[in-house]
Amino acid sequence: MPVAAVVVNPTNVNLGRLRDAVQRAQQAAGWNPSRWFFTARDDSGRRAARDALEASPDVVLVVGGDGTVRTTAQELRRTVPVTIVPAGTGNLLARNLRLPLTDLDQAVSAAFTGQDRHIDVIKATLEHETGKVVEHIFLAMAGVGLDAAMALHSNTSLKSLVGWLAYVPPIARSILSNQSFDVRYRINHNDQRSMTAHTMIIGNCGVLTGDVVLMPAAAVDDGLLDVVILRPGRRLSGWTPIGIRLAANGAVHRRRHRLGKTPRGLPSSRSATHAQAREFEATFDQPQLIELDGDIIDHITRAQFTLLPGELTLRTPLHG
Repeated sequence: MPVAAVVVNPTNVNLGRLRDAVQRAQQAAGWNPSRWFFTARDDSGRRAARDALEASPDVVLVVGGDGTVRTTAQELRRTVPVTIVPAGTGNLLARNLRLPLTDLDQAVSAAFTGQDRHIDVIKATLEHETGKVVEHIFLAMAGVGLDAAMALHSNTSLKSLVGWLAYVPPIARSILSNQSFDVRYRINHNDQRSMTAHTMIIGNCGVLTGDVVLMPAAAVDDGLLDVVILRPGRRLSGWTPIGIRLAANGAVHRRRHRLGKTPRGLPSSRSATHAQAREFEATFDQPQLIELDGDIIDHITRAQFTLLPGELTLRTPLHG
């Protein structure tokens, strides 16, 4: 009989409820008892994922937030199907995939009765300010500027109480300070361009916490990564057209979904540049903090992002 492996970040998980849900689902499907593996603080799940693979499972359930999913996916891509059981604050990937966020039994059952789909992975090759070059992968979004400030300054205790609203204070601080950075960037193998920006986001997913639609054309399986660069200028009023654009993005996104059409992004403007590509490269005049799927990585001077199509197999609910 088949067997599942369960990789758990125990930080925000009711283990008793989780074990009961897994037991019910595996018994109903006629599977062997699942094998359990727990993430460690010092590696965020990579070791647990490797140990899970050594058990030769037919599927791996990853229980945690975006950071846990990212680090385990580093080991699990191109191997066995993965079922995400959301247990974080943002859960951006799960939200964009419309996975169950509050129904534990439905989320767990997908591992034993769901359907498989392939999603894209983005490889980030990062040059640190020390000159060291490190490779990571991510699944939802990477960010420099506002996005990194949100990840760095959000209050962990507040996040556990009010969820994504804990990000509001750092968003406000970042907008009011209106700090910017100089960047030279290249889309695919085209000519290099330069600009002064406030925020740069690269991703597979277009919807932020709070259902803010930043990149309406982004999709996890279209073979393209999406890039948005925000440049409001030096005055606070420069955020007004960006706010209008986000509202318009949301309206377009919802309407096209209702009609069953592929979402499209609005064209680039003076305050917001949008592009889709297989590769994107950015070089910063001064070291900048970068986050990947909500995890702060380090200060970097250069980043290259490469789309790896269909690298991760997800097992999702049959209607997902």
